[in-house]
Amino acid sequence: MTNNEFTTNTHELNNLLFAFALRLTRSRQDAEDLMQETTIKAYKYRNNFAEGTNFKSWISTIMRNTFINQYRKAKTRRHLNCSTTEVTKNIVSKNVVANSGEQTLRMQEMQRMLNSIGSLYSVPFLLFYKGYEYQEIAAQMKIPIGTVKSRIFTARIKMKQVIGERRSA
Repeated sequence: MTNNEFTTNTHELNNLLFAFALRLTRSRQDAEDLMQETTIKAYKYRNNFAEGTNFKSWISTIMRNTFINQYRKAKTRRHLNCSTTEVTKNIVSKNVVANSGEQTLRMQEMQRMLNSIGSLYSVPFLLFYKGYEYQEIAAQMKIPIGTVKSRIFTARIKMKQVIGERRSA
């Protein structure tokens, strides 16, 4: 598919795709973001589009899968990677004077735990926590994507074990 064909087909379906995105996200701003992300992915993989097939279905599938992946990523990170500042804000009342000492101690403790699992696991884990995708981490570390996924999974398990040991001590 050429650039002109892609642009023409996408422009024709803009209203329909936006309505679909709005129905998925239930937010105008999120729908616009989803539209942009979908368009970028579709453009990137436009050569995979088989001529003679339904372009509307192809790009709608990309949009749906993008939404599902973003939803799962946000849901997982919301539960697993809640920052200490968010936790402290929920615990501390608004009348108390802010003290960064407790937060500093917590961050130092988290850093010690990360150091205890070794850089082999902590480096990909921290990159993933910072928002990098598996492919980006694999390229940066020059290792296969399966190895990245395995190391992040193992890092989570090791971190849970370390946290469990610290709580019971």
